[in-house]
Formats: sequence, structure tokens, C-alpha cells
Amino acid sequence: MYDYDLLVLGSGPSGQKAAIAAAKLGKRVGIVDRRDMIGGVCINTGTVPSKTLREAVIYLTGLSQRDLYGSSYRVKEEITVSDLAARTQHVITRQTDVIRNQLARNRVEVITGTGRFADAHSVWVDSGSGRESKVTFDKIIIAAGTRPARPDSVDFDDRTIVDSDGVINLQAVPRSMVVVGAGVIGMEYASMFAALGTKVTVVERRDRMLEFCDDEVIESLKYHLRDLSVAFRFGEEVAAVEKHQTAALCILKSGKKIVADTVMYSAGRQGQTDDLALEAAGLEADRRGRIKVDANYRTTVDNIYAVGDVIGFPALASTSMEQGRLAAQHACGEPIREMHGLQPIGIYTIPEISFVGQTEAQLTDNSTPFEVGIARYRELARGQIVGDSYGMLKLLVSPEDGRLLGVHVFGTAATEIVHIGQAVIGCGGTIDYLVDAVFNYPTLAEAYKVAALDASNKIRNITRIDG
Repeated sequence: MYDYDLLVLGSGPSGQKAAIAAAKLGKRVGIVDRRDMIGGVCINTGTVPSKTLREAVIYLTGLSQRDLYGSSYRVKEEITVSDLAARTQHVITRQTDVIRNQLARNRVEVITGTGRFADAHSVWVDSGSGRESKVTFDKIIIAAGTRPARPDSVDFDDRTIVDSDGVINLQAVPRSMVVVGAGVIGMEYASMFAALGTKVTVVERRDRMLEFCDDEVIESLKYHLRDLSVAFRFGEEVAAVEKHQTAALCILKSGKKIVADTVMYSAGRQGQTDDLALEAAGLEADRRGRIKVDANYRTTVDNIYAVGDVIGFPALASTSMEQGRLAAQHACGEPIREMHGLQPIGIYTIPEISFVGQTEAQLTDNSTPFEVGIARYRELARGQIVGDSYGMLKLLVSPEDGRLLGVHVFGTAATEIVHIGQAVIGCGGTIDYLVDAVFNYPTLAEAYKVAALDASNKIRNITRIDG
């Protein structure tokens, strides 16, 4: 009756996992995307390239080894864009091959082109050859992703004035840069270019950066970025950007002017739904291009689902993968379990940040008593070995029953070791488990035991006095 039981629009993290999950259930599955965008924005211009760029920066600058070898230590004195691009392109190529292989192994048919709805059960696919072909389906999952939002008042040229997708294609490492927006993407790129020696100025209309993170962690990050000569302009907005022959002039609403080789806008993201002809299927998107879905990722049209960044918060590759899998299972009539509410956040600044559970501010606002246990990397043998004297792990603990309420990590491998705390919280564990557990030595994971002992001793002292 239909060409496919399930069709997926977009091959990013959510689209891949949706297609493969449905194929595992024996369904006829097709996935539509452009030839040069297999893997979506995540693989080609977003998550993977930016994190690869970060690793190249840390390695080539020798930044993580300077505690051991001195502040002048560098692996390569003159770092060029081609040095950074070589590693990035290698990883993109390998990851694209992996994705194509996974889709082929699971007999998911890749349909090259861009799709737009003809009606609720068919799409027109434009392969770029000038002719469109019609593809029909029983169910469809929209995984179209997002693109950087571009303010209409800004004249982007992808050279002097760029967005967060275009910044990886700069022709040279800029001597100076203005980063507009102190969100996750803005701060990740600000720290990378600062490590390369670029003089970075961050302009943010709010009073602080990364306001959902732990205050102490943000203060630590701010200290390290200032040490790399990053300047912050909080409570400021860009009124205009003027392009000149050799640089750009940023004019702030307060009247301040900043000259920079490059201006990078990180002003949020816009759902890529403009060209999908949603109205032909009886759908609509909001002004940010996002599609509304229910708890099972189904839209207002019964046979159409949407997953990933195109449905909005949290818009992470990790959560998008799980959304794709769950949507596919629901579309195929399989029983599903809800996604776990406990999700880690990873921010790949230099140094990196990761947390799971609640923050001190949230617990205080909810009048929830808590105790803090801290371990500093400089007190760990592994911290000394890897040259990280600034890292820290913070545990937030209930003094009543010892339950772990939140884990906040700053420093080397933060996004890796946070999952130990995630597992303990998710299983309803207490710090007694961490106190009694034996960790490999020397490791950064040992920080959990140190922080748990710190919290345990504080709780014991309060109990001794207060009864």
C-alpha cells in the first residue's frame, strides 16, 4: 500500500536511531537527507566537528600540559586552520562511514535529496537533478534538526561575520574575536579560540553566562577564561556590526565599540521546517521553527512524529537519540518506557563542565536541606599525573538519608566521570555506597570517594552537635 512502513526526514542522531529502531522491528524504512549531510548537523557542522576542534586545540597548544612543563609549553608554535581542519575532516569522514554502514546493515534505504510534504502520507523528494519523485509512507518521523538563528539586522558574510556553523570554516585563526551570546555554543567556541591565542570578547545581554550551571563552577570557568585574556561584557547588547576592509566594528547599545577580526553570533537555533511544506500535511511550526509533540513524540497528525532539536528543549544529541528510538517504537506499536528524567549535561568548554541532578540554587529555592562534599583534582594522584590542578567534583547530599541529589564536575574528563553519579542517583543510591566502594587507583573517578567522605564527615559533625 505504501513505499515504506516508516520514513524518516533527516539523518542526524535522532533520525538515525529512529530508522534503525524501526528496522530492527522488521519494518520497511527509508531515510531522506542530502548526500553531503549524512549524520546531520551533528556530524557535519555541529557537535562532532566542534568537539574534534576542541581536542585539536588542546593537543596542539599543549594547554593541558602547562602545569607540568611551564606556561610557555606548546606542541606547535604556529597553529594554522589547516592543522585544525585535518583532524576535524578525518573524524567527520570516519563517522559518516560508520553511519552509512549502520544504515546499510539494518537495510535502511537512504534516499538522497530533500523532502517536502505532499500530504500526510507522502513527500516529494528533490534529489537536486531538477526532478522530484514522490515517496509514500504509513508513518513518518520528522528529524530535520536546526540551523543557527541569524538576526535580520546582521549582514553575515561567513568570513568576517559568522554563525556557529560557519566558524569551523574560517580561513585563518583570527587575532581577535567578538562572541555574541554566552550560551553553551558561544562559551565553547570562546574558550577554544582563547586557547589558540585569539583575544576574545564575550557580549551577553544577561547578567551571567550558563545560568543553569552551578555558581561555583561558573566562577571557576570565568577565572580560567580571564586567565586566557577573555573579556566579558555582561548586560550589554550589540546594536550594530560594521564591516570594514580589515576588520569588523561592533557597536554596543551602551555606546561601547569593539574592533575584531571576526564576529561570531551564537543567538540560539531555528528549526529547519521552512521548506518542509508542513501545511500540506496539516501541521504548523512556531516562530522558531519548532513542532509541538505529545509525550510519545507524536504531532497533532496521528501518523506524523517529530524528534530531536526540531521539537525544542533540551536539543542535545544524547536526548535526541533516545527520542528517535522511542518515537520509532511507538510508531511501530511497540510498548515503550518513558525516557528517564535524570539526564546529564555536558559543556565542552576548556576546561569542560558536566552535571546531573539538582544545583545548590534549585535545592535552596525548594527549601531542601543539603550538604556539600568536594574533591579537588590537585589532591588526587591522577590529577597530578595529568596536570590538572584546578579540577573539582562537588556532591550535593541529603543530610537526612544520605541520598545523592546532584553531581557537578569541572575539569578534565568531567563529561565522562559524571555518569558514575548519574548511576548512583538513578538507582536511589546514597553516599555510603561511594564511601564503601573501591575505585581504581590512580583515577579521577576516585574523586567520588573523597567528596563522599567530605560530605559524610560534615553530616556527622552536624549530627554530633544537633543530635
